[in-house]
Amino acid sequence: MTSACEASAGAAIPGPPNRRRNCVVPPYMLEQLSRHLPQELDQQVRELRHRGIRPAAGITAPGGALDRNISDARGTKELPGVVVRSEGAPPVEDTAVNEAYDGLGSVHGFLEEIYRRSSLDGAGLELRATVHYGHRYDNAFWDGRRLVFGDGDGEVLTGFTPSLSVIGHELAHGLMQYASDLDYEGQSGALNESFADVLGALVEQHVRGHTVEQATWLIGAEVFGTGVQARGLRSMSAPGTAYDDPRLGSDPQPDHMDRFIVTREDYGGVHLNSGIPNRAFHLAAMALGGHAWERAGQAWFDVVTSEDLPRDVDFAGFARATVTAALERFGDEVAGIVRQSWEQVGVLTEEAPAP
Repeated sequence: MTSACEASAGAAIPGPPNRRRNCVVPPYMLEQLSRHLPQELDQQVRELRHRGIRPAAGITAPGGALDRNISDARGTKELPGVVVRSEGAPPVEDTAVNEAYDGLGSVHGFLEEIYRRSSLDGAGLELRATVHYGHRYDNAFWDGRRLVFGDGDGEVLTGFTPSLSVIGHELAHGLMQYASDLDYEGQSGALNESFADVLGALVEQHVRGHTVEQATWLIGAEVFGTGVQARGLRSMSAPGTAYDDPRLGSDPQPDHMDRFIVTREDYGGVHLNSGIPNRAFHLAAMALGGHAWERAGQAWFDVVTSEDLPRDVDFAGFARATVTAALERFGDEVAGIVRQSWEQVGVLTEEAPAP
């Protein structure tokens, strides 16, 4: 059975050529869910990004001003759908439309206020989204141009627009498309997924005003129906513990390189092994204290938006880059804490003490 986020040669998807769908619900969860719940699974599939593909052209707002556009697919898979709310228009009766509109605004505001970046591309790109995609569609995705929300099956997954961490996660894929654009396979693909979780968590924490101790460190806590034994789609603080439900199975994410999963599924385990860099970020943020976006988040953001990061970077290369970024911006103490976080998950080896 093929999910919306699996690849098949020769298949086409709406949006820019050769762009994949970056989905928030991993394929292994959808596969497990499909055994227990009748659902319509999207047969259109994404393709792997070819090296050298440039971001799709988009509309930019004058002076980097916030510019949102929400469309309604009305239960079809035709994108973009009918425009139902544009920038500055008042709320409508459809809750999903308003949640998407507000969520896009929160991400835009966070990027501009905290990291001085104007939208996803740094030049005021219009933020577009479509709600009510497909029938009982159990996912949300970034397709290279817009964020697309399904409504869920109504039982296990009940919709994605209520979750700010999901919105931030998917728009982070858009940001990376215009920044480092990491290859979506193996360790670089897991880093791609991990940074999307990092940004999703940071946006949620910023809106709520949470410190690292107050934060839930969960991605997608709001997407589950009543009675589902799940705290979220993923836990950044304790990968492998987000859910354990008969319909979903148990969370398979590893939290240390000793448990790194070697697989051909999910583009080499991009949603699985992202748990390892996720935990490294959480450890760094907790050790640094305060608000996660201030130091740990800034170092990660500096790396992802730099022009020096190889698209096929592995965990160790990314880890060293975050240590360097922390050193350059904050000094030895913060850099040492960041390095220790990567050592704790087995990505970097512990440095020998000075003689």
